Amino acid sequence: MNKIGDDYFNLLAPFIKDFIYRNNWIELREVQTEACRIVFNTDSHLLLNTGTASGKTEAAFLPVLTELTNDPPMSVGVLYIAPLKSLINDQFYRLNDLLNEADIPVWHWHGDVSVSHKQKLLRNPQGVLQITPESLESMLINKNRDLVRIFGDLRYIIIDEVHSFMGTDRGIQVICQLERLQRYLRTSPRRIGLSATLGDYTKAEQWLSSGSDRTVVTPRINASSQKIRLAVEHFYDPTEPPKDNKEPNEKQENPDEEQERSSAYWEYIYEKSLHKKCIIFTNMRNQAEYSIAMLRQIAELRNSPDIYHVHHGSISASLRETAESEMKEATGPLVIGATLSLEMGIDIGELERIIQLDAPNSVSSFLQRLGRSGRRGNASEMWFVCNEEKPSGLPLLPLRLPWKLLQDIAIIQLYIEEHWIEQPRSPKYPLSMLYHQTMSALAELGEATPALLAKRVLGMAAFKHISHEDYRELLQLLIKNDHIQLTEDGGMIIGLKGEKIVNNFKFYAVFPEEDDYTVIAESNTIGKIEVPPPPGERMTIAGRTWEVLEVDMKSKIVNVKRIKGKIKTFWQGGNLKINDRILERMRVILSAQKEYPYLQKGAKERMDEVYFLARNTGIDKYNVVSMGGKSVCIFPWMGNIDYYTIMLLIKKLCGYMLNMKSIGGQPPYFITLKLGSGEATSDNFYNEFRNAINQPINLDYMLSDEDVYELKRLYEFKTPKFDEFVPVNLLRKAIINDFIDLDRLRAAVNNWSCRNE
Repeated sequence: MNKIGDDYFNLLAPFIKDFIYRNNWIELREVQTEACRIVFNTDSHLLLNTGTASGKTEAAFLPVLTELTNDPPMSVGVLYIAPLKSLINDQFYRLNDLLNEADIPVWHWHGDVSVSHKQKLLRNPQGVLQITPESLESMLINKNRDLVRIFGDLRYIIIDEVHSFMGTDRGIQVICQLERLQRYLRTSPRRIGLSATLGDYTKAEQWLSSGSDRTVVTPRINASSQKIRLAVEHFYDPTEPPKDNKEPNEKQENPDEEQERSSAYWEYIYEKSLHKKCIIFTNMRNQAEYSIAMLRQIAELRNSPDIYHVHHGSISASLRETAESEMKEATGPLVIGATLSLEMGIDIGELERIIQLDAPNSVSSFLQRLGRSGRRGNASEMWFVCNEEKPSGLPLLPLRLPWKLLQDIAIIQLYIEEHWIEQPRSPKYPLSMLYHQTMSALAELGEATPALLAKRVLGMAAFKHISHEDYRELLQLLIKNDHIQLTEDGGMIIGLKGEKIVNNFKFYAVFPEEDDYTVIAESNTIGKIEVPPPPGERMTIAGRTWEVLEVDMKSKIVNVKRIKGKIKTFWQGGNLKINDRILERMRVILSAQKEYPYLQKGAKERMDEVYFLARNTGIDKYNVVSMGGKSVCIFPWMGNIDYYTIMLLIKKLCGYMLNMKSIGGQPPYFITLKLGSGEATSDNFYNEFRNAINQPINLDYMLSDEDVYELKRLYEFKTPKFDEFVPVNLLRKAIINDFIDLDRLRAAVNNWSCRNE
């Protein structure tokens, strides 16, 4: 670490030195001195990857603001791009504190910012502009005549939470935006990427430098001595029957007084969050809602204070901001049930504990969530709590494994032993974004020849694998469907159907949006739900129970009133992307049968049962298992993408020959087959499948249009927003080139082993 008197401190602007003294800093952290070294001494882009609360934001802004002070730009000097409005709001107030004595204004710009605030920037563009990709897209389309004046002398572009952009359509959007923005600049701004969860830096450096001619420098910051505390516990059956003796389906005489007895599972979570500033992370919104409602119910029974909040994307912005501010300012205990909405770097003060229900879907998510606690020198602490239904009788073999518990251990061990973190995909055919940027670029230009539009769009780094023939096929379909219209002199403009899409504010966002209903109680917006329950039904949102008074289907508004009673949620579920390496490690855990010091009593007992099962069944060794009758189970030990590809190949290559009656399973853990004729042994199935997969396979011929749309939905977990406007032939090409690796799958299948009952 470097002391305050070091050379880089002396290079900082006077107002920054004053800020450092006022805040009683005794030294600059290594990440800050390294950032100063690279910004002051090189002309490269900069990638900073250090843990949460390590000072990355200050590391970027201290030298950058110094540069702006020494040589003031004639326009906005710094463009800060972040994935969340809340993160921008948080950084806006932090920067205001830093810049209150400097002549450098800071602006935030997103959908919730007032028009008057935006107008002030437009009248006198200077300083730092903080923006979301969606708002930047709007500026490129609607403010293009002002872009030279706003950004002409731009010096730096800071991209926060780089890992959240990479491998996503939003990440492609950001890079395309920077390439399009460059046409309006007199400068070649340097880029600074910030992240806390990058594994191999190579892909992040490639992404950050895309479309520019600068190299990226990533300083190797010495790992901190931050301590972590981990605990994993397991429970059966998270709920128990009601207290009375009524049948489960029998209606309660007074439902308002109906109570649900809390199980040991909920009691455990309540106790572990008691007297703590704590976030309970879940993977689904309904889990977050249900957990907080259950904890609030326990607290009420014990006459304990209500310290509970919910935070996810379907909660109204005002309620989310209330939860954030209370967590930041509270001096006593506070508990928030949250999804990934609180994973990223919003400063919410000192958290004492993180609780994860079930398993996160990635090592990256685990690290993001773990990093929310343990700030300011304290240990990071995370408790994993798994539950599964108690099996009755002797269930089928795949149902006897605690998959989420195994996944927790695999994720922890991958990080502890290897410091491995998932790498993002780099698709060759990002077709949804090809449509989006085509329409956005044409809206920006007003009119363009096909040659000019192709040069603008295909010239961007994200589309370097798209051929002119492929692009011509897309444009022809868009013209046919009136998204684009040809002019008399051979130019192209936005067509009537295209105008309805591009002129809608929802066009700026490239992630799929749910067609939600707004929930309102006494004129206050509570949040949104996907499926409106009928009047008289109850629902849970914001961790509280409401009765539906009225549903306005036309306006998509649900009016509710607050009540006590039964807990229900109205969001649809979905799968989560899990990497191959996590499944592979889960198999290794079964085989190695080690003890792990973080396992609590229930988890250790459950793993002892699993180890006994593995020794007696060889489930860790066999990929294909006969389950009696005409049933076969397959354990691919592969992530979601390969799992669904294996299912497709089985149906296409073996379905007819084996007279397959059904195929199912639990993604991505196991596949079950019900065969209609012959002896359903693992050997019979495996020999047939192995022989078939080793033959030449023409995927172009094999994949029907229905297969293409279904696979895109399964692989992406939500169909990309603009895929419906893309020719199916191009979508098929994307499936084949970006998702299916037949050589790798053949090698895996050829190494499978079988066990017959």
